[in-house]
Amino acid sequence: MLTVWGRANSSNVQKVMWTVGELDVPHVRIDAGGTYGGLDSPEFLARNPNAKIPVIEDDGFVLWESNAIVRYLGAKYGAGSFWPVDPQARAETDQWVEWTANVLYPDFITVFWELHRVAETERNMHLVESALVRLNKSFQLAEQMLTGRRFVAGDALTFGDISFGGNLYRYFNMAIERPSLPGIEAYYASLQERPAYKVHVMVPF
Repeated sequence: MLTVWGRANSSNVQKVMWTVGELDVPHVRIDAGGTYGGLDSPEFLARNPNAKIPVIEDDGFVLWESNAIVRYLGAKYGAGSFWPVDPQARAETDQWVEWTANVLYPDFITVFWELHRVAETERNMHLVESALVRLNKSFQLAEQMLTGRRFVAGDALTFGDISFGGNLYRYFNMAIERPSLPGIEAYYASLQERPAYKVHVMVPF
């Protein structure tokens, strides 16, 4: 049985849980982090000395870091369409994971954190504005890269969609200015129809 530690409104936990839902993996999720605490307990630190979520244990195998967990679950439970067997197809999918983590996400989390985790009187709006310019440029680039594709790597949902698509619920529900993104909006609409996305990603933040 797969066990996942992490709170439901953590974006990194949501990546793992969306994957679990798509692959229909039997599991138990234990609330941890945020208001639930527990990350400094000896039991948790024995699993992840970084004191961060998510963490999984799968038949005795312990793993942390959300993207590593998604890759592991994909390789074990989703070989085929979700985890492409062909090395080139898998690399193209993985390219989206790396691009999202290294290009899009740093600006995304800056905007999100300042607007939704920092008190209004303490927000650095100059930081938000500069990060938002870069973030919207990244989404415009993603709009071009998605042209002609149903999902990030073609016609089937893959682990690359988990990394990129998991950010869209928050992006489209923040009170920010966004460029015209008809392709991404259509892609996001299709994700919202997926039961696992509704349950694990579309939650209050």
